[in-house]
Amino acid sequence: MLKTLLAGWLALMLAACFATFSWAATPPARYKIVTGPERGTYIQIGQDLSKWVAEPAGIDLEVMPSKGSAENVQRMRYEPGVKLALVQSDVYQAYLDMANAGNPDAGSTIRPLRLIMPLYDEEIHFLVRADSPLRSINEIKDKTISVGLIGSGTAQSATTLYRLMFGQPIPEQNVQHFSNEDALAALIVKKIDVAVVVAGQPAKLFTDMNPDLLQQLRILRVDPSAPETARAQQAYFPATIRTSSYPNWLKEDVPTFTVKAFLVTYDYGLRDTVFHLNRFADSLCENFDNLQEHGHPKWKQVKLELPNLGKGWQYYPPVERRLRACIARRAEGGNGAPQEAATRRAAPRTNCTNQERLLLLCK
Repeated sequence: MLKTLLAGWLALMLAACFATFSWAATPPARYKIVTGPERGTYIQIGQDLSKWVAEPAGIDLEVMPSKGSAENVQRMRYEPGVKLALVQSDVYQAYLDMANAGNPDAGSTIRPLRLIMPLYDEEIHFLVRADSPLRSINEIKDKTISVGLIGSGTAQSATTLYRLMFGQPIPEQNVQHFSNEDALAALIVKKIDVAVVVAGQPAKLFTDMNPDLLQQLRILRVDPSAPETARAQQAYFPATIRTSSYPNWLKEDVPTFTVKAFLVTYDYGLRDTVFHLNRFADSLCENFDNLQEHGHPKWKQVKLELPNLGKGWQYYPPVERRLRACIARRAEGGNGAPQEAATRRAAPRTNCTNQERLLLLCK
């Protein structure tokens, strides 16, 4: 009898050890997240998600730089291995608006995408030379402006804000599409009058910049009494760029506009992907305090919540269920096509509008 019991106990122990070994030996899922420029805030947020969320969930999350939000939407939709993306709210809405207006390329691109959760607000910086006569954002009409690279969220924000404020697009002869770094250089040497940069403070673009060069730049303010400001606030919200973010540059806080950042995925249906994204959601909830404590300062502005969404916006249902259950536990404690492979996109058209070019729907 004792011999039989010992044999049974030994078999159970071996089975448990084998199961543990098999789990440890299982290679992690290899996913990608598309973010933003190398010295922007998005790429740091992606690195935080990779370290504090994906790794504990058994996911090897490669953090990919990009031009910005519009490129991220395209890569999320069509590039193999990209399972997550960071996207500005105005870019996401622009795709939806074009889809609802009957643009088939915009519809096929945006409609299968789903939100995981809102993140934080990104400040919109309107920069001029320190000796510029311009003082407020409503004075930029008819100036030469770098609105950011085509495919970036900055380009969408800059052109949308201008159109809202002045009731017309930026004249083509006044538009430049420089990267953030090239825009600041062009500003200093007087090739342009204004550079627009969308980045969550404190942005490495400015904190890493040579102090002498930084002193040659100034951020334009929002004038609350200007009629252009009221029109801009139809889509954008007030924010403040704080001296505490750039103590060696700013002598006072600067009022500006802001745009929301979202974590986005696809409406996946394959079991393995759903399984790993559910693990990602569980880890996001479990390690949220670590993100706020150890990650980029912007994480302190993120709330673990899933607010109601506007028309056409949808959460990813499997992850939404996990996060809502987790949020409820924390409170107590204190269908697009489910395809896995990337879809081949149609060849882009060449007879396109400026808006289609900014969203990379057309060349």
